[in-house]
Amino acid sequence: MEVHKVVAPPRKSTTAKLKTRLKETFFPDDPLRQFRGQPNRTKLIRAAQYIFPILQWCPEYSFRLLKSDVVSGLTIASLAIPQGISYAKLANLPPIVGLYSSFVPPLVYAVMGSSRDLAVGPVSIASLILGSMLRQQVSPVDDPLLFLQLAFSSTFFAGLFQASLGILRLGFIIDFLSKATLIGFMGGAAIIVSLQQLKALLGITHFTKQMSVVPVLSSVFHHTNEWSWQTIVMGVCFLLFLLGTRHLSMKKPKLFWVSAGAPLLSVIISTLLVFVFRADRHGVSVIGKLQEGLNPPSWNMLQFHGSHLGLVAKTGLITGIVSLTEGIAVGRTFAALKNYHVDGNKEMIAIGLMNVVGSATSCYVTTGAFSRSAVNHNAGAKTAVSNIVMSVTVMVTLLFLMPLFEYTPNVVLGAIIVTAVIGLIDLPAARQIWKIDKFDFLVMLCAFFGVIFLSVQDGLAIAVGLSLFKILMQVTRPKTVIMGNIPGTNIYRNLHHYQEAQRIPGFLVLSIESPINFANSNYLTERTSRWIEECEEEEAQEKHSSLRFLILEMSAVSGVDTNGVSFFKELKKTTAKKDIELVFVNPLSEVMEKLQRADEEEEFMRPEFLFLTVAEAIASLSLKGPSLNNV
Repeated sequence: MEVHKVVAPPRKSTTAKLKTRLKETFFPDDPLRQFRGQPNRTKLIRAAQYIFPILQWCPEYSFRLLKSDVVSGLTIASLAIPQGISYAKLANLPPIVGLYSSFVPPLVYAVMGSSRDLAVGPVSIASLILGSMLRQQVSPVDDPLLFLQLAFSSTFFAGLFQASLGILRLGFIIDFLSKATLIGFMGGAAIIVSLQQLKALLGITHFTKQMSVVPVLSSVFHHTNEWSWQTIVMGVCFLLFLLGTRHLSMKKPKLFWVSAGAPLLSVIISTLLVFVFRADRHGVSVIGKLQEGLNPPSWNMLQFHGSHLGLVAKTGLITGIVSLTEGIAVGRTFAALKNYHVDGNKEMIAIGLMNVVGSATSCYVTTGAFSRSAVNHNAGAKTAVSNIVMSVTVMVTLLFLMPLFEYTPNVVLGAIIVTAVIGLIDLPAARQIWKIDKFDFLVMLCAFFGVIFLSVQDGLAIAVGLSLFKILMQVTRPKTVIMGNIPGTNIYRNLHHYQEAQRIPGFLVLSIESPINFANSNYLTERTSRWIEECEEEEAQEKHSSLRFLILEMSAVSGVDTNGVSFFKELKKTTAKKDIELVFVNPLSEVMEKLQRADEEEEFMRPEFLFLTVAEAIASLSLKGPSLNNV
């Protein structure tokens, strides 16, 4: 067999290496490539388009696109108005704040966002987290003004954090929320949100402030005397109606407009029923009078000092991460369906600035909602103009239609919330996770039960902690496998995977499938020593020739640090004592360069023990083995 020489990697300066590493870490998409070789005017235009994506598609906008966007915008507005009011109440905020949050943020996103399908506004999970975390220290009933100030301040910190991630190119941080964590977290939060709506669905006035399932159910059954049969009948009827329209739209996607318009229709019908029959005088609670007019400025309400600063920063951080993850995931989902690209860093900046501006205009945390975005997509949205149309519709509502909501019953808002969040319980995805990875399934269960029995933030923290533990285990306990030859070929594969693979007497071939660093070097030292001992015992039992060569297949070793270099030095000493030669196969350039620098006297990186493939190493060493042992 022809043996190919292993050549040293081309030398690079430390500056060049650092530049490459930083580029791959923070700029993997190479956003500056579009500016290379372009005249200054073109660079200026492309820079403006990069910062404001609306400038890319606006010059080519047509009346045909406008018709589609107007239809989709009006459709999502019919969903956004009742949901905005409902989610604001879920966050323990005045209902009008939910409408404010459906007016200004979509306008900001339309200018800076890169998704054509994302419909922006309040979402259930962020509303739940915001309300539950702030309520731990401040009562929305006893001190509503302070609670509102903290909500706006938390929104500012959420937006600041989100925009900073995009500007600093640190979007990979949100990847620590794995799919399993999100599915468990969303499912648990959906259960908690639904149980919280029992207050409205049953007409209870005295309800627990805690979010976990036990106190909620206890509060429900300890206040049976407050249950209102009128409220229960209305709640059950509208809940069944909303669930029925949702099921119909899922079965027949072309009828998406049925479930999209059902919440607004429910609000209109229930409001008329309450007004005609004066049900508000018979135990059915209503929203009450809402303030007319556009968003009042709220920058003077932001709090950056005092005893609650830590609370609003923590709340902003958690709601910012969760809402950002949801928004980007939704945007990428629909972008994949329409075969266009959504820039994650642009989305972070757009969503972040949207919340920063929102915090100064009486809005709370907003992001891209899956339910509204799905309706937007199915309605045929072509550009972000659909968000502008929705925003204008909400503006008209704020200016002229607010008195119509005075008699809207809270029970219908509760039914709308339950219908919206029930879709967050993804049982098929949970079954898929069980089939693929049992540890991920455990992480999902921890997130789910943590949210249900502890709190939203505790459940999320436990799940993220377990995910990080899994990563640490993979880093500190890398996989090492013993390889054998598949008869009749030059292919070497894992002996435990390919039953036909055979060990070559006198050779121990190990594949290390991880970078070698301070976190795993001690483990690899112990594991490799055990492989050698087991191999020597096996050779002795089968009366083969003694072990002469330890071959390390290093294609998967992408990097080493000083501890990794020490591992190879110690391994060389260990094998030398046993008259075993250490052989390297296909070391990558970075690894090879560091090992060569550390091996100035060529103790363990001798050219005669460097090969490109395992087959070439064994073929060469089998012929030269006796003489090499005397070198």
